[in-house]
Amino acid sequence: MSDIGVFTHNAMATFFQVRIAGEDRSYAAQAARAAFDLLDRLEGLLSRFQENSEVSQIALLAPGETLRLAEPTFACLEIAKRMEAATRGAFSVAAGALRSQQAAPCWSLARDGFAIRCESGWLEFDLGAVGKGFALDRMAEELAEWSCPAFLLVAGGSSVLTGDAPPGAPGWSSGLGDDNSEHRFWLKNSSLSGSGVAVKGNHIIDPRTGQPVRQRSRAWALASTAAESDALSTACMVLNETEIAECLKNCAEWLVFLQDGENWRTYGNRALPAAANPAGSN
Repeated sequence: MSDIGVFTHNAMATFFQVRIAGEDRSYAAQAARAAFDLLDRLEGLLSRFQENSEVSQIALLAPGETLRLAEPTFACLEIAKRMEAATRGAFSVAAGALRSQQAAPCWSLARDGFAIRCESGWLEFDLGAVGKGFALDRMAEELAEWSCPAFLLVAGGSSVLTGDAPPGAPGWSSGLGDDNSEHRFWLKNSSLSGSGVAVKGNHIIDPRTGQPVRQRSRAWALASTAAESDALSTACMVLNETEIAECLKNCAEWLVFLQDGENWRTYGNRALPAAANPAGSN
């Protein structure tokens, strides 16, 4: 395997990492810096913890009001809407609003004006379950502009997005859990994300009931984009196993792993090659 440049940056209340293979280290560092600069701009739009972000402005909309959005914010919310429909409401960026509202708020998007409209309630969005993945996808696009096709991007310990395999390798060795996980696969041009309750407790809310999720310890999802895998892994903490199987029927690219203690179950029709734990893995 060729040398891999590793670059780290803190954003969105976690760490991000860019690993680039097969490039001059100085050039790889410039490409990683460009990706991190883009990440910081996205955080300024998507973070609910920044007073001037667009997500914070959305939360101020009264029913009937609209707000024109920057293209990245609009694109991220479009994905959120699509994933809400694909998971039968088990994923929602407004799930947390049920802590302060009796009913889930309603909202719509107008693509011709890049605008969001509040239909009812208050749009208290939390993009944590899709925003970091969306950022990884946009960072990957930035690396493509720099002609760096062999990369692995990491957001915290929960999401990875891979490009082409490093020279001489079948893919990027990525595991379900920590670096010593026995469940490892060679990934390329795909994303793997995990959601669970071990670190933050019962923080995942079922958008359909407003209640915290307790039915399993961890869920991992594989998809073609990081925004999809992030949203899907969160939804799979909510969905029962029959519902998960039904959702996967409509998307052959998705793969789901459920963990309950020492027990693992896999859903989906994809097969991934098992990997060892070489240097440069995640």
